[in-house]
Amino acid sequence: MVKQLLNDKPTRLFVIFASFFVANALIAECIGGKLFSLERLFGLPVHTFSLFGESGLSYTLTAGVLLWPLEFVMTDIVNEFYGPTAVRRISYTAVALISYAFLMFFVAMRVPADSWWIGSSSAEGVPDMQKAFVGIFGQGMWIILGSLSAFLISQIVDVTVFHRIKKRTGEKHVWLRATGSTIVSQLVDSFIVLFIAFKVGKDWSWQRVLAICMVNYSYKFVVAVALTPLIYLLEHRIVRYLGHDTAARMKAAAMGKEEMPVMDVVPHD
Repeated sequence: MVKQLLNDKPTRLFVIFASFFVANALIAECIGGKLFSLERLFGLPVHTFSLFGESGLSYTLTAGVLLWPLEFVMTDIVNEFYGPTAVRRISYTAVALISYAFLMFFVAMRVPADSWWIGSSSAEGVPDMQKAFVGIFGQGMWIILGSLSAFLISQIVDVTVFHRIKKRTGEKHVWLRATGSTIVSQLVDSFIVLFIAFKVGKDWSWQRVLAICMVNYSYKFVVAVALTPLIYLLEHRIVRYLGHDTAARMKAAAMGKEEMPVMDVVPHD
């Protein structure tokens, strides 16, 4: 039965998309504790600026933003071929597994550390491995709550905007529904994570929250537009892989226009 399921091209693609989606989200959450300078990444001088009365701002971003744009590309692709129900399913799965991962991080931080291991990397400049471990995996609860809430809500917003645009444009203007839904959902994502993690969690001022939100969002906006050709490329390759007839039926089913035929998965003698 498993072999027959995986030989079905739409099923095989969905397994690949869902696996990448969940893994990408989990990795983004794990590496999000590192901050980096976008200007220095491209070898540019760091310039500070003011916004909403907050001075000294620059493009200092979390490492997680390197992966989150790919998450929204995958959302649009799954939305296009499998529909909003599929996007919600993999989003709920991602949130559940990320929550499980953070729970395991918490357990790992609390188990007693071996005394030999604590000082094992002193020669490499890490005098206390336990503190280093906790520093990497011990994100604050407000940041975790904000990140997961923002991810889930922004996914729902992305799905909704995507299908409203597609109902008006049909199969035309892929760039409009894909990029448009990402631009709107990324604004929601940027605001919610900062609001929960730093306004509620650390009582930041509204000016600081909005200023940093707009800095983060401006980066996400540019990346969303820049990744538009990738969506066209992926869709073209998927249609070639599935065949035009199968792809057309899947897109119609994703919009609720017709149902995909149920594959016979009963093993034959």
